[in-house]
Amino acid sequence: MNRSIQTNRHTPRDSSSTRGFLGHTVTLARHRHASRSRNSRENCRGDCTTRGVDDPSLLPTLDLAGVSDDVEDVEDVEDVEGAKEPKLVVFSGGTAFNAVAADVKKLTTKVSYVLPVSDDGGSTAEIVRVLGGPAVGDIRSRCLRLADETNEEARAVKKLLAYRLSSSAQEAKREWYEIVEGDHALWEGVTEPYKHTIRAFLVHFHAQILRHSSERFTFTGGSVGNFFFAGARTFLRSLEAAIFMFTRVARIPEGSMVLPAICTEERIKLAAELDDGKVIVGQHAISHPSCDVDSVAVDKSSWEELEHPIRRVFYLSSEGDTKEHEVAPVANPRVVGELASADAIVYGMGSLYTSICPCLILKGTGESIAGRACPKILVLNGVIDRETSGSLSHPGPMKASDVVLAITDALNRRGASKTGELRHLPGRYVTELIVPKGGPIEIDEVVLAELGVRRVVEVESEHVDCGVHFEPDGLISSIGSLVR
Repeated sequence: MNRSIQTNRHTPRDSSSTRGFLGHTVTLARHRHASRSRNSRENCRGDCTTRGVDDPSLLPTLDLAGVSDDVEDVEDVEDVEGAKEPKLVVFSGGTAFNAVAADVKKLTTKVSYVLPVSDDGGSTAEIVRVLGGPAVGDIRSRCLRLADETNEEARAVKKLLAYRLSSSAQEAKREWYEIVEGDHALWEGVTEPYKHTIRAFLVHFHAQILRHSSERFTFTGGSVGNFFFAGARTFLRSLEAAIFMFTRVARIPEGSMVLPAICTEERIKLAAELDDGKVIVGQHAISHPSCDVDSVAVDKSSWEELEHPIRRVFYLSSEGDTKEHEVAPVANPRVVGELASADAIVYGMGSLYTSICPCLILKGTGESIAGRACPKILVLNGVIDRETSGSLSHPGPMKASDVVLAITDALNRRGASKTGELRHLPGRYVTELIVPKGGPIEIDEVVLAELGVRRVVEVESEHVDCGVHFEPDGLISSIGSLVR
């Protein structure tokens, strides 16, 4: 069977202009890993049960009476033909996709954002160190990006939850006490019902860290939103219930969901196996070890190249840091449910091996995506970073086809010791590719066509210090054209 790649150029002014068909056809290539053996052992299936409130509808006992819910209902957006707005599932990093997350509503409000819970740096790491549990920094970041800003109170709530304490230990502690006691200037513009609700979880968080007297908590650079999340999670004993509470407080539009890739109350530890067999433990160590682990700000513009390229990522139990301690949590059932009804699946911008792949290696995710006939769109990063600086198949950094194969390996769970591997070809997981114009990653179109990628769409971008960034309107327009 022959295939061609059609490359479209999208600009903010004319999203329909195309470059036309390339002058070549190629046969579908055999996936490089199709012959690898299947391991059927499933020793660790994960536990998606929660110990607290499993159904958000049971939460009225938290007394939200008086907390206004004045976000206007968003009617279904219709195009010129009267079609309903599409439903998307987006796998992305917590930072990179934030730049365009708010713009997605121009295309649709029916979006499920799937994010990892394995971050172990900055403010999140301090909470996990003292209280345990999954990391919520990426989830908090996406929730805030989607938060309502239509009136003064909404903006005041968002400002409060987005606030970071001082980098001075003494000043940070003073700020925190003013906030938790309700005296800080950040509370201006927040009505009493909202203030009472938010403070209740902040007070609970403070009580929890005081109970762990053997672990001295450091407030420096701490995120008030992360503290709220931790308070809600430990009170409700459910991460998803805490997310529900946060979305209500931040007034995220109906139809938009932020979902953890894994449904757990335990600490999640990520590891990477390099091509030489070496194992690196921890998201921070894999992605940007040169950064100060205690620093809140993460700078990925400079990095130390890995000695060998990454072969795969996997999860470890809390009992050890070797491959013998590998575990295989299952995908969040709600993510699987959203995939089953999605009109398109998007792999958004983000760190390939520490943001995107951790959401894909879970049992149930590859099966669900391979079984869907909808567009499956990979949005290529506009930078080369530590994780993509080396390829498994050739010298130099990863090319576009290498990224497609990395996505495929993750979804097929290649090399996993606790679950059976899948054997799907790349075309079952990625059907379209969106690339930034002038980006540093080589677009090897012939190989992409062999892998089953049907179209490559180029979008206008702007140059930044370490690469390029998509022009938001052009990116959203490109996704819309592929979905419809």
